[in-house]
Amino acid sequence: MLRWRNVNSCAVSLIVLMALTCAFAPKAAAQTGTITGTVLDINAKPWADVGVQAVSDQGVKQDAKTDKDGKYSIGGLRPGVYGVTIVTFPPPNDKQPPYQLAKVRVGGSEEAKVDANFKDILAKQGAATQEQLKKQEEEKQKFQGMKAHFDLGVGFLGQAGQAKAELAKAPADQRDTLKQQVKDLSDKAVTELEAAKAAAPEKDANLHLIWARLADAYDADGRPDDAASAYKQAIELKPTAAYYNNLGGIYGRAGKIPEAMEAYKKSAELDPPNAATAYRNGGITLYNAGKMKEAVEPLKKATELDPKSAQAWYLLGASLVGSMDYKQVGSKLEVVVQPGTVEAYQKALELDPNGPYGQQAKQGLEALQQIAPGIDTKTKRKKS
Repeated sequence: MLRWRNVNSCAVSLIVLMALTCAFAPKAAAQTGTITGTVLDINAKPWADVGVQAVSDQGVKQDAKTDKDGKYSIGGLRPGVYGVTIVTFPPPNDKQPPYQLAKVRVGGSEEAKVDANFKDILAKQGAATQEQLKKQEEEKQKFQGMKAHFDLGVGFLGQAGQAKAELAKAPADQRDTLKQQVKDLSDKAVTELEAAKAAAPEKDANLHLIWARLADAYDADGRPDDAASAYKQAIELKPTAAYYNNLGGIYGRAGKIPEAMEAYKKSAELDPPNAATAYRNGGITLYNAGKMKEAVEPLKKATELDPKSAQAWYLLGASLVGSMDYKQVGSKLEVVVQPGTVEAYQKALELDPNGPYGQQAKQGLEALQQIAPGIDTKTKRKKS
């Protein structure tokens, strides 16, 4: 009985010792792996600041960047399969999409190596890649050629505008020379801008701008139909208030009044905060066409939206004068001045006292006094 007790006591002691050993033994760390590699550029030179990402089959992501020698290291990876991808490239290649390098198994403490030599990668991609690069280079050269033609055309167009401004104030003996200068510069602008349009890709984002400047060149060159067609092309690509406004001016100068007014209406609808410009230009078009009564309504809208435009107020007054009625009083024919005529002239004079519109408004008031002696044309003065 005593012997059995001793054996049992020894067994118990052994069990207790093993338990204590397990309790105080250090825990073994989980094994992790590393992915390393070197990234070389298209000249097989070390490529720094390239972003590399490893993604486990469980979707866990870890990132690194290459150093000045093109080397990277992604450590602390649990065993498993990882996809290695270049996610970012340094400028000027920062717009390039991610490039998947490989899938690699990571296990134990060994390093998995994934290198990338883009010189070899491009070579292996073969003819398709080379063709794509060639096409990109051709597109680049085509764009540069388009831009060169566009810049020249806009330059000639600006010079033509300056020559036209000089023509307007030139003495009679210089006008023929300046007319020819305007024509020559306009021709050059058309030639260059047509070349720019021909060189532009079909879906180029700036094609509407080329069409618009070409329309201006046609207009300066005395080709209103071509100018209107070009602006329609620009509007089809990008309908803006400015394009409709310019189209209205072209139609107006060509005497196509209904088309002009429709274009101005579109301009006002597209840009309500600046609709005063469209209404004023519509009024000018009608005024220049001798349609005084029709000009009154758009000019009233222009002055309501922009009450500080001396030009609009003067033209409104002049249009109201052109819309005057007459009545027979006995043997005399008396003038019936339209309501608002005097006020429009007075407003123009108030806003532009020493300028052209103010002076013309002053003459208009004096003329009104002569044809309608009883009318009050006293100029209103600002309160000091």
